[in-house]
Amino acid sequence: MPFRICMVSDFFFPNMGGVEEHIYNLSQCLLQKGHKVIVLTHSYEDRVGVRYMTSGLKVYYLPIKVFYNQCVLPSMVSNVPLIRHILLRERIDIIHGHSAFSALAHEALLIGNLMGMKTVFTDHSLFGFADASAVITNKFIHISLSDCNHCICVSHTGKENTVLRAKMESWRVSVIPNAVDTYSFTPDVDQRSKNKITVVVVSRLVYRKGVDLTAQIIGDLLLLEEIRERRGLQDRVILLGGLEHSQVRSVLVKGDIFLNTSLTEAYCMAIVEAASCGLKVVSTRVGGIPEVLPDSLIYLTNATVPSLMKGMEDAINDLKAQKVVCPYECNITVRKFYNWKDISSRTEIVYQKVIKEANKDLGQHLKRISSVAIYVVIA
Repeated sequence: MPFRICMVSDFFFPNMGGVEEHIYNLSQCLLQKGHKVIVLTHSYEDRVGVRYMTSGLKVYYLPIKVFYNQCVLPSMVSNVPLIRHILLRERIDIIHGHSAFSALAHEALLIGNLMGMKTVFTDHSLFGFADASAVITNKFIHISLSDCNHCICVSHTGKENTVLRAKMESWRVSVIPNAVDTYSFTPDVDQRSKNKITVVVVSRLVYRKGVDLTAQIIGDLLLLEEIRERRGLQDRVILLGGLEHSQVRSVLVKGDIFLNTSLTEAYCMAIVEAASCGLKVVSTRVGGIPEVLPDSLIYLTNATVPSLMKGMEDAINDLKAQKVVCPYECNITVRKFYNWKDISSRTEIVYQKVIKEANKDLGQHLKRISSVAIYVVIA
């Protein structure tokens, strides 16, 4: 039975990231299976209105201004007419929100519940419980998931975190990991240097990605160009700046080792892409990362500079001694673990489960939401 599915998130192309890639690839696989899929996101600069992507994926870029960090202002009521009109026009069966950071996803889930539609939410991140940002985000999660039919997490660590933050029953939460297009991220050993070992770092320069650890390992990022010139390292340290996703593979295949210094991760897409390209991965042992790759493909370390340096030394020594897995075997291994057809099939099972659940009346919806928070709406 085909479903009419609405993916909702503040994070979608042309913005780049794991959530954006997840929504796009999952939507493409669901379209191939015969489902109707649309995407709701906010406008990006002059990209406003309806756009069509590969396989006829319909994307609504809503004329809503960004408030902070690519998210819209969480008004909860001002976007109701627009979102409601689109959901009715497209005759949506299931609303699938993505990312706890996305205010638009939380709004769509609440609106969909009140309209009698089934709702699913995928949480892509880990959060703490003490700092102000986490407290606010956790409250949004608690409110929007209080009446959500089902939740998906990308790792078992992420599931434990979400169950605690949202105070959900564990049976309402499934674990379905991310995946990677292993046919796009393939090794090319001819691109590697023959006489030196190359370390690749592909990451957003934000605190939770461990940029301060990377800076301590390779030098102060603000002074890196000066350090290169002073120490004559111009031919050994290359700064590429921002990359399009289509350029990532061409950078990865030139490396031997991939360094990930994240301080928190529910599931790290970057290390899977690197392993698919045949690189040895050195990564911090945080969040759901230990679940992602087998020990033969990754060196796990503590989130400290000395521990990361030790992991780098072990990887370099194994490369010199040729105690490494063949890059093409790495690609095959990752392909067995993670592919979008399998992920979409597992997501379909969740859809089939929630679509069979009995519909709640307005009173039941309001009772569940009011048990978490009380809204006062002045019309």
